[in-house]
Amino acid sequence: MDPIHALVYGLTDEVIAARRDLHRIPETGFQEKKTAAAVAERLKQLGLAVRTGIAGTGVVGLLETGRPGPTLMIRADMDALPITEETGLAFASTHPGCMHACGHDAHMAIALGAAAALVRLSERLRGNVKLVFQPAEEGPGGAQPMIEAGVLEDPRVDFALACHLWSERPEGVIGVRSGAFLAAMDRFDIKILGRGGHAAQPHLCVDALEVATQVVAALQRIVSRQIDPLEPAVVTVGTFHAG
Repeated sequence: MDPIHALVYGLTDEVIAARRDLHRIPETGFQEKKTAAAVAERLKQLGLAVRTGIAGTGVVGLLETGRPGPTLMIRADMDALPITEETGLAFASTHPGCMHACGHDAHMAIALGAAAALVRLSERLRGNVKLVFQPAEEGPGGAQPMIEAGVLEDPRVDFALACHLWSERPEGVIGVRSGAFLAAMDRFDIKILGRGGHAAQPHLCVDALEVATQVVAALQRIVSRQIDPLEPAVVTVGTFHAG
């Protein structure tokens, strides 16, 4: 095994511990105060210059080699989902109604592991490495506020890397492709109001439930009839409340 692989594998326990610590304290978008503090502390322990409070709860760690070269950004998201964890794991969420169910705890641990490895390799590097921990990826959108706060400057970022866990990939396999990889996400809410009546006299009421079922079916035609077949698109109705 070459020295770099040996170094990375030697950090396995440290990365697992970081992931489990972060998994215990999930927080939703722009509420990642404990998470940000934990990340910042680990970056400081590595000797990096750390900035906190960017766009609210964002964190940046900077590794400067002191030698001219490009600046690489490694980005990880921090927020969790408003889901109650029922895994029973020893490191399960300690925050009721909140869970790292999308892997952001692992994304942060991966970035922290990369930081630890790069610090140990810093004598062989040129330029800078900027570790960016972004809030609110799941909903409000934390990337744009961080950009507006200048996260891509001082020093200016030349290249950026990020990753996302994908359980369909075998362990140890990294998926890479040109162009878009995962879909961007937008939420929508539709409220349909009818007019009440008796089930035995449907002609005298406006059945909002029946209308809603037609809307759900019609939404699927956005993809089949409104989107270029060569463009990937998905429309999903995730919840339906009626009656």
